[in-house]
Amino acid sequence: MHEVREVPVRHPPADPAAFPGAEAAAISLASDGTPAYSWSMASTPKNKASAPARTKVRPAGFPTRDAVMDFITSSDQPAGKREIAKAFGLKGQEKIALKALLKDMADEGLIDLGPARAFHKMGGVPKVTVLRIVDVDDTTLIATPERWEAEGQPAPRLRVLERGKRGALTIGDRILARTEEAGRGYVAHVMKKLAKASEELLGVVEVMADGKLWLRPVDKRIRKDTPISDVGNAKPGDLVLAEPHGRPPRIAARVTDILGDPFAPRSFSLIAIHKHGIPHVFPERVEEEAITASALPLHADKREDLRHLPIVAIDPSDARDHDDAVWATPDEDEGNAGGYKAIVAIADVSYYVRPGSALDKEARKRGNSVYFPDQVVPMLPHDLSSDMCSLRAGQDRAAMACHLTINAQGKVTGWRFTRAVIRVAAVLAYEDAQAAIDGAEADAAPTASRKQADELLDVALKPLWTCWALLRKARDARDPLALDLPERRVVLDEHGKIVSVAVRERLDAHMLIEDYMIAANVAAAKALEAKKAPVMYRVHEAPGREKLVALKDYLATFDMNFALGQVIRPSTFNALIRKIAESEEKEQIMVQILRSQTQAYYSPQNMGHFGLALGSYAHFTSPIRRYADLLVHRALVGAYSLELPAPKGDAIPSRSSLSQDDYENMGRVGELISGHERRAMEAERETVDRYVAAFLSAHVGEIVKARITGVQNFGFFATVDGLGGDGLVPVSTMGAEHFFYDEAGKALQGVESGDRYTVGQRLELRLAEADPINGSLRFELPDNPAPRGGLLKRDRTRPGIKRGRPTNIRHMGAKRGKHKR
Repeated sequence: MHEVREVPVRHPPADPAAFPGAEAAAISLASDGTPAYSWSMASTPKNKASAPARTKVRPAGFPTRDAVMDFITSSDQPAGKREIAKAFGLKGQEKIALKALLKDMADEGLIDLGPARAFHKMGGVPKVTVLRIVDVDDTTLIATPERWEAEGQPAPRLRVLERGKRGALTIGDRILARTEEAGRGYVAHVMKKLAKASEELLGVVEVMADGKLWLRPVDKRIRKDTPISDVGNAKPGDLVLAEPHGRPPRIAARVTDILGDPFAPRSFSLIAIHKHGIPHVFPERVEEEAITASALPLHADKREDLRHLPIVAIDPSDARDHDDAVWATPDEDEGNAGGYKAIVAIADVSYYVRPGSALDKEARKRGNSVYFPDQVVPMLPHDLSSDMCSLRAGQDRAAMACHLTINAQGKVTGWRFTRAVIRVAAVLAYEDAQAAIDGAEADAAPTASRKQADELLDVALKPLWTCWALLRKARDARDPLALDLPERRVVLDEHGKIVSVAVRERLDAHMLIEDYMIAANVAAAKALEAKKAPVMYRVHEAPGREKLVALKDYLATFDMNFALGQVIRPSTFNALIRKIAESEEKEQIMVQILRSQTQAYYSPQNMGHFGLALGSYAHFTSPIRRYADLLVHRALVGAYSLELPAPKGDAIPSRSSLSQDDYENMGRVGELISGHERRAMEAERETVDRYVAAFLSAHVGEIVKARITGVQNFGFFATVDGLGGDGLVPVSTMGAEHFFYDEAGKALQGVESGDRYTVGQRLELRLAEADPINGSLRFELPDNPAPRGGLLKRDRTRPGIKRGRPTNIRHMGAKRGKHKR
């Protein structure tokens, strides 16, 4: 530390006249060779009236403005008043003078007060500060300061540079970062990822018996409500965004945005969109580019013409877009007796969404479409996703065609890829295609889809099914993981009201399309490998030992042996499933097997696909809704010279193959879109849970058939048979009996009665509460007294509710008397 009167600076100080009272300056060198300036100050006149008006006298040795500014801009830590005073060795009256100087500098627009009461250069950012990630530009994360108070100046956008393994950060995350100016902007070096910002409160306004307003969170993992200090124009029952203020434990919420009625159509998905930060509004520039791109000529004369083939698309009856269609016919080649030729035609999205375009950047930011029961948040604007890139019946469409040669054993022996023009013969619902194959009688008034299925039965459907029988041979020989778990389907009417929640039926038509898509995906990966071109693989690694040990312990409770020393393959798990046949435990054992698996992800490094028992696998068949597939299409265009004439003008980029940026950032993009996929899955699951809770809210108080899915020392979780939706049975509601928690056996056992509750057990429970806002359920044992009323769908204000501990719960602490009230 330099002497108090020798302040090291990197730049010459301002004119001494700028400091009232300064008479002379002396220059010396500090020990590190830095010039140090010493100011001698005039004494303060005894007669204050004789002093110049508004002249502020600084103590002797006080730092210059330049010295203060130099310290603030070069400090590696937040530079507040305390840090500045310490750096210059200021004490007593000098600290008071420093406070005045900093106020002057702020008033003059030289510095600004940042987060944590630290100062930074006006228009700049602190050297160390908290940032929030708000955007993705190609593969670079963009962040802005969490707090920005520079009037009239937009918050700067910083490029985030990650250390080590990337992909852990995504839009909405908060980081502590070290910042620096680079070129014309700022970059941020990540120091650590911070917890989610506390101001992101999403909930419903409720009024209590005492008239006070509280914010009930929509996240069922958050157990505490927050008192509302400023409700603004929100009313009880409104879904709102709020920010907290105050210090724990006295935190209150201030409503910032009103999102509307949480029970209105699409509100359940709106909750998930806001909670997970899913981009759902397309920028105007992207919408305009989609309109321009959709008008591009097909260049049918330069594409393979497949319009004469009866290609069909088989999709869910409520599908919003159609990106794949299939066709098959017996192979007339003598060398492939008993074999088939097939075409999997996929929308040629890479022709319309080109590298570096606004469309491309927005698609990469989203990563995938998100499918809710009440709406779709598409990866691409509707002009493309549900119009020009959707394979509509009877309309010419650009396609990427995968030609497959399949031998009599079901092995794909050859493939080729072309850019084609197709005209889909019909878009069929799975149920109608299956009914036509089965020869089921049509209804008195069959749907248009069923009529078309019957018309195309001989020329299109029967060859597809016969060829699929061959593909099934190869699939059975491969023996991929066979977890046939039920999938919930929420059915809504045209007004967005819930009609039913049911398990989606699994048909041969579903498996047929799956096997054709898998064959095309494998062909795309191998075709690119043959050209030594980059591949965005779909990777699913084998389970780790820790999860396998947990599975072994779980299976032991069913007297099932699982040897850890063996080579683990999908067939290993399939053998377990076959052992249990159709026993009651089958579903929960399959769930545990699923939980033992690793999560699939995207990567340019091939690690194989364990679940499908495949060595090379990529996603090629859904480029409308997955960015990974779009990259695979671009790679195929480049590897097999499928480029078409460039668009006229410069509104649309000229190339549709992989760009240099795509090549260089394949790994980074894989990490980003894998994170977006996990975000979408969680949002979709939570929304279905809310719909299930809303559906069940009309049945509060009724007895339902359920199955125990998890056991903890505070109670057990159960799900309603056929519907899903997990709910808790708290130990506190299970009577006065004490229960022993058997951790190894995952069970609760009554000490006096011996009643035992364990995972997988089926039983009847009373539905005590169904909360559509956060998707949670609560059950009670049917022998207990009936509840006085649960949360019904429109009972949103819950008047008369008292807060605090329920009186029927025994709270046990480490010390006697700890929980006196």
